[in-house]
Amino acid sequence: MWALVESGNVSTIYKQPKSLTIGDVQYPRNIFNLWTSSQLESLGIYEVVIDNSNLKDTEYYFNNNQTFAFADDVYPEGHSSAGDRVNTWSEGDVKTPGLKTNHKAAINQQAYELLLSNDWMVVKATETGESVASAWTTYRAGVRTAAASMVTKINAVSDVDALAALYVYNNATPQVRPLGKFPDVPTS
Repeated sequence: MWALVESGNVSTIYKQPKSLTIGDVQYPRNIFNLWTSSQLESLGIYEVVIDNSNLKDTEYYFNNNQTFAFADDVYPEGHSSAGDRVNTWSEGDVKTPGLKTNHKAAINQQAYELLLSNDWMVVKATETGESVASAWTTYRAGVRTAAASMVTKINAVSDVDALAALYVYNNATPQVRPLGKFPDVPTS
């Protein structure tokens, strides 16, 4: 990526080589590949160096808001800043689902999928008057309880870092995370 600097300010960003006109001279797009940095800089074209030092985990943050600046005959630097993916932590009139809403939906989807694969047992028991094995009823109740507990923990966090911390496994054996986990599927 390159920037055209005019009067000390970045006037144009070129994401890929393209032909351009500077003053009364038209230049082919291959100057970006064939010319040295010094030759391009003589026209006011500088390679953009992007500063990624403040990027955050893309699971929890949008890494955008890039700005470009030119200072003291140094390459223009693109600065990325990370912003929360959550517009607000109150979910009343939010038009776009926030991060907490998305995480709760993912937990509920996991619970749904865990129960869906054995719903046939409940349907069969209802239709035939038989009972569902106690290991399976315990498991199904455990899935619902775990999902409710996880949603409660997600609701309780007050910022993005606290939400991310719910998913961090510790060094115990077996490893656990503050969010918890779903029960294991019965073997019988």
